[in-house]
Amino acid sequence: MVGVLALVEPSCFMWFGKDAIGWGLGIIMLGMGMTLEPRDFIRVWREPKLVGLGVFSQFLIMPAWGAGLAWVLQLPAEMAVGLILVSSCPGGTASNVVVFLAKANVALSVSLTLVSTILAIFLTPWLMNLYAGHYVPVDSWGLLKSILLVVLLPLLFGLLGRKLFKKSANQVSKVSPFISVLFILLIVGYVLAAKRNIILEHWYTLLIGVVLLHIGGFFLGFMIGILFKRDPIDCRTFSIEVGMQNSGLGMALASKHFSHLPMVPAPCALSAVIHCLIGSVLATWWSRNK
Repeated sequence: MVGVLALVEPSCFMWFGKDAIGWGLGIIMLGMGMTLEPRDFIRVWREPKLVGLGVFSQFLIMPAWGAGLAWVLQLPAEMAVGLILVSSCPGGTASNVVVFLAKANVALSVSLTLVSTILAIFLTPWLMNLYAGHYVPVDSWGLLKSILLVVLLPLLFGLLGRKLFKKSANQVSKVSPFISVLFILLIVGYVLAAKRNIILEHWYTLLIGVVLLHIGGFFLGFMIGILFKRDPIDCRTFSIEVGMQNSGLGMALASKHFSHLPMVPAPCALSAVIHCLIGSVLATWWSRNK
């Protein structure tokens, strides 16, 4: 709905502004930090192989799959960079919601999102340089600093706020999912509205690339679980975590570091819509066939 409105009536979202993307993502990560409990970290140490397998799958499969699609489909350089960028981002909080709806392993999902978000500080810039460096120059150090500012620092402040003001944090955590969804919708709406002409001009190629990216991610994530003989619940969780990326981070990085390439944020914005649609369909199916 937001995607359609942004393309039909872009003025509804243009007020949000490019500079607000980073602030919006920071607020989302702050909210995520305030919802985390000590047990979320303890769980990582209790199941290091399982968490490691999930995170390894996410950063191995999606960036390689995104780069492969860009090459096979012969995407324009800017579109290819955007597709590789969003595929190199960590999992987002939306995946935790979809895992819950799918009746999969929510605890594992939260752990995978947490660990992949922290590792993304270093892995996302490195993966971008590896897979997208031959399209355009990639400022790896600049990407790393941006991720530190809009991801790690708000996350740490959220954790600190929960420790110092637990009662207040509990109240905030009740509304933080709603606030996160609101800011993601505003970010997606703004980017789609701002890039409206480019998206409509290249909508067919863009749509094919993003849809194949996420279908492949969901499928390959599930197959990794089967390959390593995990139960169906864990397989579903891997599928969702690998198939859904932090598109908001992709849009923030694209808007700041590739502003001279107007098409780069478009795959990131469309990704936020597509992976939620696919994830919702899968969650509905799996919840009825547990």
